[in-house]
Amino acid sequence: MIDVRPFTSLGAFRNDWLNAHHHFSFGEYHDPARMGFGRLRVWNDDEVAPGQGFDPHPHREMEIVTYVRQGAITHRDSLGNEGRTEAGDIQVMHAGTGIVHAEYNLEHEATRLFQIWIMPDTRGAEPGWGARRFPKAGDGLTVLASGRAEDAASGALPLNADASLLAGTVAAGETVILKPAAGRGFYLVPATGAVTVNGTPVGPRDGAAITGEAEVVIKATEATELVVVDIAV
Repeated sequence: MIDVRPFTSLGAFRNDWLNAHHHFSFGEYHDPARMGFGRLRVWNDDEVAPGQGFDPHPHREMEIVTYVRQGAITHRDSLGNEGRTEAGDIQVMHAGTGIVHAEYNLEHEATRLFQIWIMPDTRGAEPGWGARRFPKAGDGLTVLASGRAEDAASGALPLNADASLLAGTVAAGETVILKPAAGRGFYLVPATGAVTVNGTPVGPRDGAAITGEAEVVIKATEATELVVVDIAV
């Protein structure tokens, strides 16, 4: 089954510095049919105005992945970590037993990002933070963060969850084929561009919840930047 959630159907929040869209119930947006996808609990599509951001606030028992699509975000936390993550790169925060962090757009342009929350497999993990730069060139999908040891050995940032995040660019007319393991599915979002998934159109910033497919054929109908979470469902 391929359940497409059009961008225009997502929950929304806007103030003078944040323009946010929610793939799943979040904050004041509540839809009982969109409470998550397996242990994937949050996928927010955020635009942060220059010189603005999220003041210090706490998190617990969550794996939080930030994928920057445009501009950059600067992270600071109660463990003393600080770093700037720019477009095409990711950061992973392990909230674990508790962490306080802030995220600011210190750039002169809007920052656009996906913030993705995944519930950890076990509670009580040590909190932490890490970021990684990835090559901007090249086609296809790369595993950027994962709970699997073999992916961490290949350079993916670790997750305290049986999940992985893949991203990359797919040229117009090119095809990517994913084969889910038993009991697993994909949540897919084109950050830019558009694709078909087993023939079903998925437009820019739409979400697609994919379950029960033996093979997932993703064809870019135009040049596309694609982000996918592989998770048990």
